Amino acid sequence: MRRPIEMKENWHNKIGNPAQLGGIETSVLDNGLGRGTRIAWINTGTGLRYKVVLDRAMDIVDAFYNQHSLAWLSHSGITPPRPFSDQGIDWLRTFGGGLLTTCGLSNVGGPNQDEYGERGLHGKISNVPAEIISIIQPDPQRGQMEMSITGRILETTVFGPTLELHRTISGRLGEPFIQIRDEVTNRGNTTVPHMLLYHLNFGYPLVDEGAKITWQGEWKAREGDDTKIFLEGSDYRTCPAPLDDHAGTGEEAAFIQPEADEQGIARCGIENSRLGIALEVSFNKNQLPWLTNWQHWGKGEYVTGLEPGTNPPIGQKNARAQNQLIMLEPGESRKYDLKFEVSEN
Repeated sequence: MRRPIEMKENWHNKIGNPAQLGGIETSVLDNGLGRGTRIAWINTGTGLRYKVVLDRAMDIVDAFYNQHSLAWLSHSGITPPRPFSDQGIDWLRTFGGGLLTTCGLSNVGGPNQDEYGERGLHGKISNVPAEIISIIQPDPQRGQMEMSITGRILETTVFGPTLELHRTISGRLGEPFIQIRDEVTNRGNTTVPHMLLYHLNFGYPLVDEGAKITWQGEWKAREGDDTKIFLEGSDYRTCPAPLDDHAGTGEEAAFIQPEADEQGIARCGIENSRLGIALEVSFNKNQLPWLTNWQHWGKGEYVTGLEPGTNPPIGQKNARAQNQLIMLEPGESRKYDLKFEVSEN
């Protein structure tokens, strides 16, 4: 049985500065590959703390619960945005991994081309800086425990599609969760395609040998994989030791139609009984009807991804051919809600 984590409220009359308990701190990296990149550290005061990269669509890279890292980081980690890394597989050069990388807003999946244009791997949005609109800090002495940061990110070109991502990342001091509320709006004057996928990347020590990958639903293995994991009857929900087969580009993925409860909420996550913690991700299946489980167990690149999306990562061309492509009219919006929550077993 999962036990929620709570912060004891015995701080009354013992603090003057709310940052002593937690809150939001913004800064700029000054060293390494990420030099010059704006970030925000968010501390929930429960052991859950995470880094939002303001210059990379407000994606989340580092994430910790107490001493335990929850997310996988690529060799490069954070890099500044590269707006023209949208050809072929150039996206991989700027992929820092992290708890959340946003894919879209008009293509998710591999490079593809048709009579409507050419698109690179996973789209452009994660290489676009955010305009920060507001930061709301907690103020426990006033009874204000909520905190949030809101930004606006544009995927746009003159005479072409203009999609706006309005993102709010919020939490509550003393509670170990991250709430993401996104709204994508067509700000242009023509009808445009829209695809969105939340590339959630979990790593050691949350992900380790014997840890469980949790999801339920009908699934199929991704076409083209050298399928050894996603086979009926195999134990594809238990994390293995690093695999020699996954050196380089070795990987597998399953496309899942997740089960949802009566309120339409689907859940997935990672449970690590050795650490005694679990990380659960919940999302609205009516907004995000697909889930992808990516498994890449390479030595030194040991990661599994759980990726709610409007589509599986099949690319705009295939989504259009399968009549699964969302088209947004001028002024039309779509809303998306995602929640991470840490619990103790």
